[in-house]
Amino acid sequence: MSLSVEKGRTSSDFWAEFVRHPVAVIAAVILLVVIVLAVFAPLIAPQDPYDLSSLVMRDARRAPGYIGTGGYTHILGTDSQGRDLFSAILYGLRISLEMGLLAGAIAFSIGALVGCTAAYVGGRFEALVMRLVDLQLSFPAILLAFVVAALLGQGKGQLIVALVFSQYAYFVRTAHGAAAVERNKDYVEAALSVPMSGWFVVTRHILPNALPPLIVVATVQVASAISLEATLSFLGVGLPPTEPSLGMLISGGFQYLLSGRYWISIYPGVALIVLIMAINLVGDQVRSQLNPRLKR
Repeated sequence: MSLSVEKGRTSSDFWAEFVRHPVAVIAAVILLVVIVLAVFAPLIAPQDPYDLSSLVMRDARRAPGYIGTGGYTHILGTDSQGRDLFSAILYGLRISLEMGLLAGAIAFSIGALVGCTAAYVGGRFEALVMRLVDLQLSFPAILLAFVVAALLGQGKGQLIVALVFSQYAYFVRTAHGAAAVERNKDYVEAALSVPMSGWFVVTRHILPNALPPLIVVATVQVASAISLEATLSFLGVGLPPTEPSLGMLISGGFQYLLSGRYWISIYPGVALIVLIMAINLVGDQVRSQLNPRLKR
């Protein structure tokens, strides 16, 4: 889908229109609060969930409000390892944002350059790249991420590779569509007649004008990367057990749902849903403003 941006609009105009939509503003505030909590988790959390020596098994699976061995109140209870669930969720949000933003940024960079280069070069190179992208897009992203993560093993680096591999094709397809339109415009022909190098034309002329649709896709893919990371960790092929991501916390409490210890899975699940919904609502408003045809 091609997106267009109204000419002559400034960033102040963009934000002035954004604040007129209360749902998007509330989502942005929630997202900002989550980011602050995640960034300052070491200062806010009463316990470091990475420090295995601080975990006491007799504190495991305790209900919200329990005063643990450490002398502080576990306001959201504890998980099956004795971790303070509030602390684990804060660190889990930190991991989710880190994975989502880093994987999204790498996939954005690779996809934008590949898509714009394919549109600029054209010919057999363009046909080959786009057929490979079409082939990859025919598979579900979760399947690709699962296969790559299973092959590479657990770890942050391996997980980022799996997320980037499963998502970069969306950026390639979007960048190619926008760059193909820009490639035939007069300013590109003028730049080539100077002459300028192809790399300079792609990175300094075509790519900047293809950014609006890429920004929209980026908001969607960051939320998608966060949900993929949680899914892979839930399935046991994401992060190692020593790093309590939200997906791993949900997985660790899943077996206790029917025994009444709902908090172990429910609270991390609620945190994950709130984070993804906030990103999607903000991204939806950005999409509406970058494409005037979608305005109500």
